[in-house]
Order: sequence, then C-alpha cells, then structure tokens
Amino acid sequence: MENRLLVSPSPHLKSPENIKSIMIDVLVALFPAAIAAIIFFRHHALLTMLICTVAAMLTEAIILRSKNIFGDGSAAVTGLLLAMTLPPAPPWWLCVIGAVLAIVVGKQVFGGIGNNIFNPALVGRAVLLVSWTGHMTGWLAPVDLTSTATPLASPSAASLADLFFGAVGGSLGETSVLALLLGAAWLFYRGHINWRIPGGYLLVVFVMGAFLSGGDNSSMVNGLFHVMTGGVVLAAFFMATDMVTSPVTPKGQLIFGLGCGLVTMLVRLYGNYPEGVTFAILLMNALTPLLDNLTLPRKYGEVAKS
Repeated sequence: MENRLLVSPSPHLKSPENIKSIMIDVLVALFPAAIAAIIFFRHHALLTMLICTVAAMLTEAIILRSKNIFGDGSAAVTGLLLAMTLPPAPPWWLCVIGAVLAIVVGKQVFGGIGNNIFNPALVGRAVLLVSWTGHMTGWLAPVDLTSTATPLASPSAASLADLFFGAVGGSLGETSVLALLLGAAWLFYRGHINWRIPGGYLLVVFVMGAFLSGGDNSSMVNGLFHVMTGGVVLAAFFMATDMVTSPVTPKGQLIFGLGCGLVTMLVRLYGNYPEGVTFAILLMNALTPLLDNLTLPRKYGEVAKS
C-alpha cells in the first residue's frame, strides 16, 4: 500500500505570494507617482528613472552572476525608489553611482535581500547627498522646467493644493501627494503594509509641524504643509514600511513610525539639513532589531520572573 503520509518540517504555510510578486506590486504602486513625475518634468524624469532602475538591476545581476536581469524584482524597486528621491535632472553618472551604491553597499554587502539592515535606496541617496550636495539640490519647476526652490526652502511659494496635486519643485517622488496616496492604497489593498508605520510617521510630523514650526499660517495649515513636503509621504508609505528593514511586531512598527517622524522633524526644524527623511529612516533601521526584541509578545503560558 502506498504511503500517503508525508512528514516534513514546519512551517506548513502556503501562500500564492513570493518576493517577485510583492516587488511587482510595489512597482505597480509607484506607477502613479512615476507617471506624475513624467507629466511634470517630462523626459528628464523618465531618463532619471530608467538610468537608476537599469543600473540597479544590472549591478545585482552582475554580482549574482545571473542572466535574468529583472530577477526577483527587488533591484528594480530599489532603483526606482532611488530615482524618486533625486532631483528631476541630475547628471547621468550620479544616477549610476547612486544605484550601484544602493545595491552593493546597501544590500549585497549584507548578504542580499532579507539580510540588509538599511533601506538600500536611502543608503544610495545618503551617500549622494553628502558627496554631491550641489547636484542633489538642483530643483526644477514643473512644466516650464526653470530653476526653482523646494517648498521647504520657500514655504510661501506653494499652496496646499499645489503640494497635493504636484505643481511644485522637488524630487521626482515628493511632488504629487495624490499620486503617492493612490499607490499607497494599492499596497494597503494587497496587504503589504498596515497603518502603524505610516500612521505614526505622519502623526508626529503633523503635530510637530503644527505646534513647533511657527509661521503666519494656522497650526492646521503648518502641520499639513510639513506632511506634504520634503518626501514625507513617499517615505512613510514606501520606504519606512520596507519589510526587511522595519520591525515585525505591531508595537515595534508603531514605535518605528513615531521615531521616524520625530527624527525627521528634529532635523528639519533644528538641524543643518532642510530635510531629515533619509537620516530618520536609516537611524530607525539601525534600531529595528532592538525594537523587535523589546516588543516581542510574551509566549502563551510564560511566567514572568519575579
């Protein structure tokens, strides 16, 4: 009689999702922001996104000695996210260097996907920001593509409506809040993110912006201004929620989001850099193992030591 009882080690969980399908979902979620960037900044945006994405995929394929350039899709996500943090028209070599550093230093040096402790795209951006600050702060106004300042540098130059729809200067992924929210809705629908990290992040930014930023506007307007500028929405939904570099426990995720918002606003309000998103998330990435350890739920039936 044929033995139909198969014994195998746990876990015995099956899911139609895998790394590639999740990465494709993230690319789909970034699609509205990518389209908005092309509408506002034309061929400059398209070229920047293509160079970053292709450079990231080629770098990973070379390191892994793989003929499948797309692979599991994580390199494409890293490259596109990096492009979203860059000005509309950076030099092509800046895009290549950033993408290579994101894959090599931010990801593969730790052992590849699942082992990196920092968000790879932000590692690449951080190096570029420190090394070539001038190129990283060369902003263009949407549509007419003339030189301009970001809303953080000139708060009176943009209304909340402009910030929401994208008629402002800035990096490719920070201009249109509407496009980012459409993408975030897809990630929520697919179950890849929950409310804790983005909710905690945006809450702290709003409260600190409302009561500590000063200015002539009302507290509500000041709070919304800080939420919708400087890449906060992009960071809250697409970068801080990275499954590999953020906590897995519910309490840890909430603390992580609150910490990202706190550091972002401390740098923005009291630091030398006008924006603190990059450093906030990288700092909290380093604290992720500690947060997971401190917020690990007690085992069922466990008795605390007296």
